[in-house]
Parts: sequence; C-alpha cells; structure tokens
Amino acid sequence: MTSTYLPGTRSGPDSVSQPRPAPDRARSRRRLLHWLTAMGFQLPALALFGVLVLLPILFALYASFFRWGGFGMPSDYTGTDNFTRLFQDDVFLGDLWRCLVLVVFSLALQLPFALAMAVLLNQRIRGRAVYRMLFFAPYVLSEAITGVLFGMIFAPDDGLADHLLSDIGLGVLGGKWFSDPSTVMATLFLVMTWKYFGFHMMLYLAGLQSIPAELTEAATVDGASPWQRFRHVTLPLLAPTLRISVFLSVIGSIQLFDLVWVVTAGGPDHHSETMAVTMFQYGFKRYQVGYASAISVAMFAVSLVFALAYQRFVLRRDLEGATTNMRGDGA
Repeated sequence: MTSTYLPGTRSGPDSVSQPRPAPDRARSRRRLLHWLTAMGFQLPALALFGVLVLLPILFALYASFFRWGGFGMPSDYTGTDNFTRLFQDDVFLGDLWRCLVLVVFSLALQLPFALAMAVLLNQRIRGRAVYRMLFFAPYVLSEAITGVLFGMIFAPDDGLADHLLSDIGLGVLGGKWFSDPSTVMATLFLVMTWKYFGFHMMLYLAGLQSIPAELTEAATVDGASPWQRFRHVTLPLLAPTLRISVFLSVIGSIQLFDLVWVVTAGGPDHHSETMAVTMFQYGFKRYQVGYASAISVAMFAVSLVFALAYQRFVLRRDLEGATTNMRGDGA
C-alpha cells in the first residue's frame, strides 16, 4: 500500500524528520568539570584551613568541658562548670569591661584621628609622601618591639616621658603610666593608637583616592564649603571603607594580646588584662587548660556574634551584588 503526499501535511517525500532535542548532557558535563576544577584548586586551602583552624576550634570546644592540665588527653569531664566559672570570675568580667572600653576609645578617638590625618595627607602639601611613610611605619614594627620601646619610654622615674615632664615643670605627673591602675589603660591605649592608627589612615587614604575628583570640583563650583564637601560628598563615598575599618578595629580590640603581654603582662593587679591575656595566663602559666579553653571559646563566640551581626546589619549594603558567578556558562 503506497502513501500519497498531500500538500500542507508534515509527511512527504521531501520532508525530513526533526530529531527531538536530547538532554543537555554537554552542559551538565561542563558544569561538573568546572566544579571539579574549582574544588581541585580549593582543596589544599581547605585542608590547611581544616587542620590549622577548624580542628583547633573543635578541640578547644571539646577541652572546655574537662578539667585538664594540658598533658595527655582530657579525661576529667566537668560538663559546663568551666563556663559557669567564667561568669563568676571577676577577672574575666573585668576583661569584658576593658574590651568594651578599648572598643569605645578606638571608635571615638583612634579612628577619627586616623581619618583626619588621611584627609590632611590627601591634600597637595609638600612632603606628604614622607609623612605617610612616617605615620605608617609604626604599624610595620612588631608588637614585641613596640612593647619594649614604650616600656622604656614610660619606665618609672627614668623613662623619656618622665624626663620630658620634668623639663617642662610637670614632673609630678610622671612615674605612673603602666604601674598605676588609674592610668594603665589610658597609657596602653596611647601605645595602641601610635601602633595602629597608621594602618587605618592608609585604608582611608586608599578610599579617598578612589573618589572621583570631578565630584569634589562640582561641589566647589556649586559653592559648597570645605566642610560641606566633606560631609555631603567625601564621607558618603568613603562609608564602605569606614565600615571595614570599624570592623577591623573592633575585632582587633577583642583579640588584643601581644602588645598587652609585652608591655604590662596584664598588670598591675589584672587592670590591663584582656581575654586573650587571661586565657594565656590560665593555659600556660597555671596549666588550667580546660578553663583556658572555655575562655577561648567565649572569646570566639563574642567575635563571631559581632562579626555576624555587623555583616547582617552594617555590611549588608556593601555585600549586595558581590557574589561572583563561578559557573562560566553564562547561566
């Protein structure tokens, strides 16, 4: 039986059957290959991160539930006794208060001073490159060198600071510095500002130099004063840099250790201790590693809660749209 061809029908001698599109296996394979390639590059970093960061964190959390001296494996399980002890320890509660004081001082004094110096050194003044280098140089020094240097400068009765006060007739104000509970935190914050303000100043300088000059020039043409240009042009465009600077300053204040340890070792009578110094004292001086682990977990929790909250409520605008498409297929 022969078939006849009718015009307008899809079958006929000249028609070619169109194959149905097969599943896009090539695209799936390409995505799998891209994912395997990305994982291949990430595995070494992930392995190091796991061994050097995640495992110590998990082990510290595990050890915090034991009374342990640091030798052998923890075996004397005490439950949450170490964490209960934290909130009954006047030294640790004082650490939290001193951490808050350092954060407030940093945000109220150190960062505004760094911003003022950055704005000044962003102007066309002679020798600004030299000033930038001089102000940034303290940050390059290690905390140990900084601590030893200021330990000599503020040495009671024989330091450079006391000699300068004596020369101007204010010798009665000297001799305290790090040895007096009423002045130790203020002196320590002075050292911290000298050490770290240059880092924040360079952050602000980088942010200022990324602001188009045309915007400031347009504001000048419109009759804006220098303060108005700073308030309504410079400051809003510098806001992402300011937010990052505040984040780094707060996290640094929470985790401060080496500078305090070299300068005062937490003295006098715990009045300059931070959480990290207290953790070191209990872990490596008194061999109460279980309790020191609980302090480290508390310090990690404080840092993590602040970081997550800050990212959620402050950095959210900066992080929007920052996700990179890694698939490479245009999807």
